[in-house]
Amino acid sequence: MGAAVAEGPRGNVPPEPTEFVGRRAELDALKHLLNDSRLTTLTGMGGVGKSRLARQACETAGAAYPDGIWLVELGDLQQPELVYGVVAEALPLADQTTRPLHEVLCEWLADRRLLLLFDGCEQLLPPCAQAVEILLAAAPGVRILATSRQPLTTRGERLLRVPPLRLPPPPADAAVGGPEEPCEAVTLFVRRAAAVVPGFALTEHNRADVEEICRRLDGIPLALELAAARLTDLSVPELLSQLQSRFDALAGDSGALSRPALSRHRTLRTTIGWSHELCASLERLAWARLSVFSGGFEQEAAEWVCAGGPLSTGEVAGVLSALVDKSILQRVGTTRGPRYSMLDTVREYGQEWLARLGEQTGLQGRHRDYYRYLARTGEREWFGPEQVDWSERLTAEHANLRVALERCLAHADPHLALEMSGNLWFFWFGCGFLREGNHYLDRALGKTPDTGPGPERFWALWARGLVALGQADFEAAAALHGICTPMAEQLGDPAAAAAALYLEGTHPVMTGRPARAIALLEEAHRSPHCGGGSPAARFLIRCSMWFAHLQLGQFDQAEATADMLRRESEARDEQWMRGYALYFLSMAALNNGDPTTAVRHARASLKVKRRLHDTLGASLALDALAPAVAAIDPERAARLLGIADTLWCSFGLTQMGTPELIAARQACAQQIREAMGDAAYEAAYRTGRKTRPEDCVAHALTVASQDS
Repeated sequence: MGAAVAEGPRGNVPPEPTEFVGRRAELDALKHLLNDSRLTTLTGMGGVGKSRLARQACETAGAAYPDGIWLVELGDLQQPELVYGVVAEALPLADQTTRPLHEVLCEWLADRRLLLLFDGCEQLLPPCAQAVEILLAAAPGVRILATSRQPLTTRGERLLRVPPLRLPPPPADAAVGGPEEPCEAVTLFVRRAAAVVPGFALTEHNRADVEEICRRLDGIPLALELAAARLTDLSVPELLSQLQSRFDALAGDSGALSRPALSRHRTLRTTIGWSHELCASLERLAWARLSVFSGGFEQEAAEWVCAGGPLSTGEVAGVLSALVDKSILQRVGTTRGPRYSMLDTVREYGQEWLARLGEQTGLQGRHRDYYRYLARTGEREWFGPEQVDWSERLTAEHANLRVALERCLAHADPHLALEMSGNLWFFWFGCGFLREGNHYLDRALGKTPDTGPGPERFWALWARGLVALGQADFEAAAALHGICTPMAEQLGDPAAAAAALYLEGTHPVMTGRPARAIALLEEAHRSPHCGGGSPAARFLIRCSMWFAHLQLGQFDQAEATADMLRRESEARDEQWMRGYALYFLSMAALNNGDPTTAVRHARASLKVKRRLHDTLGASLALDALAPAVAAIDPERAARLLGIADTLWCSFGLTQMGTPELIAARQACAQQIREAMGDAAYEAAYRTGRKTRPEDCVAHALTVASQDS
C-alpha cells in the first residue's frame, strides 16, 4: 500500500504577513459569540482592524469546524447578482450547471459543519444580508462571521463592535503610577516601526513621544501603521510635531496637546490625508490612478493604466516601491513576480483624489482597455506554452475582469462588451467559470440585439454556445448553433464557419446522434481553413469527433483522433487539450484490453488537469482511471469511484448528463461489485467518497500510483 495523502487544515484563510498584536479581550468575546451564535458581525470604522481580528480568530477556531473555515472576500465585488458566485468560488464547489446557485449552495452546505468568513459586506449590504439568511436557514451546521462597517440587521445577528487599540494613559496619570507595560497601540506602532527601521525600540528617551503619537491617532491600527512607515524619513519627535500641526490646524486649536477630540473617522481620514501630503507628487498621482484597480494588480498593469503626463512608464516601478514603503500599497510575491493591492480605506481616498483631478473617466477607460487587451492576448496565446500561466493570471485578475466588463457594458459602443466577453471564451469554458460566462455573455448579447452579423457578435454567440454545451443546456446550444451557422455564412469567414460547424456537430454528439455528428464534424475538419488563425475550433472539433467515434464503437478511429490531438497539443506545448487527449487515449486503451496503458494515460491526464484546476477534466480522467485500475485491483478501483463521485458532485453535473458516460460509469461499478462483493465494494466506495473535494486529485493519484 502507498502512503496516505496528508490532510492539512481545511479552508482557504491565508496566513497574515505581519504579526498580530493585542486584542485579547476581543478575541475572547469573539470566541464566545461564535460558540453561542450562528451569525456574528464585527462592526467598526474602516481601518480599525475588523478583517485582521476575524482572521486571527479563525487561526485558533479550526477544530470546531471539521468541514473547514472559508474566507469569502466581498470588499472588491460591485455586482450584487454575483454574491452567491463569490461564495461558491471560495468553497471547494465547482458547480457550473444552470441550476440557481443559491439552491446549489444550500444543498451543498446542508449537512456540513463549517464557518464562512464574509469579509467586507458593507459594499453590498442588502444582497449579503439576504445570502446570509438563506444559507443559515438551509444549513444548520454552518456559522457565519461577517465584517462590515454597518450591521447586516438580519435575524439572530450578534454584534461585536471593534474599538481602536487600547491607548496609554494621559501623561499626568502615567506620572502618578510610573511606567507600565506598553499598551496595544504602542506595541503595534513599535513593531511596525521596527519593520521599517531595523533596531527601533521603545526607550525611556522616546516613550513619551511614541505614546502621544498613539493618542493623537486614537489607537486606529491603519493610522498607526501609516505613521510608523514615515519613520524611514522622520525621527519620532519630527513625526509627532507634524501630526500635532496637522491635527491642531484641523481642530482649530493652537495648543499642542489640548485639541478638541476629532471623531475617529476624521482622525483616520486626517492621517491618510497627512500621508498623502508627505508623498512626492508622482506618488500622489500614482495613488489616485491606482485606485481604479480592484483586487490587486501587477506592475505591467500599473504601467499601462497609470503612466502618462508627468508619470512616465519607466518611473512606475520606483513609485510602486515607494508606496509600499509608506504602507499605501501592500506587496506579495507570486510566481509571476510582485502583486500589489490597496486597503479599501486607502483606495477610497485615492478615488476621491482621482475625481478631483478630473481623471476618473479617462483612467477607468484605460483600465477597461488594458483588460480588453489582456482578454485578446490570452485568447490568442491560450493554445500554447503559456497556457497554465494564463489560467493562473486571469484567475488572479478576476475582480479586475469583472470591473472591466461592467465598464464595457456601460459604454455607448455595444461592441466593446461583445468583444471582451467573447474573447474570454477560454476563461469561461477552459478555466471553469461557465456560470459567470453565461451571465456576462447574456448581458452583452442582450445589450446588442440588432447590431447585425458583425464578427464581435458572432464570436460572443459562439462563446455562449460553448458555455451552454459545458452546462449541458442542450436546448440553448441548439438555438445558438441555429443562429451561428447562417451568421458565419454572412460573414464569409472560414474560421467562423468551422466554429459554427463545431457547435452544430457537437450537439448531436451530446444528445445521442453520433452518426449525424460525424458527418458535420468531418465536413468541418476537412476544410483547409479549419480554425482559421486560431486552433480553437480545430482542437474542439477533434474532441467531439473522438466522442462520436467512441459512441459508434469505432475504436480505431477514436484512438487515431486522440493521438492526433495529443501530438498537436504537444507540438504547441499546450496542456488543456493534451489532458483531454490523454483521457481519450486512456479510454481507447481500455477498450483495446490494455489496462496498464490506460492507467498511465489517465494518471497523466489527471496531473495535467490538476495544474489547470480543471474540475470537469479531472472528473472525466477519474472515470477513465477507475475501470483501468479495476482490472488490476478492484478494491482500489472502488475507492477511485468514490473519489470521482465526490468530484462530480462538486461540479454539479454527473458525467455531464451524457447517457453514454453515465452508462459506462454504471457498468464499471457493477463490474467491481461482482469482482469483490457488495459489502466490500460499499466499504471501499465509502472510503473514497469521504475524500474532501479539494483533495480528490491528490488522493486519486496516490491510489493509482500503488499499481505502478
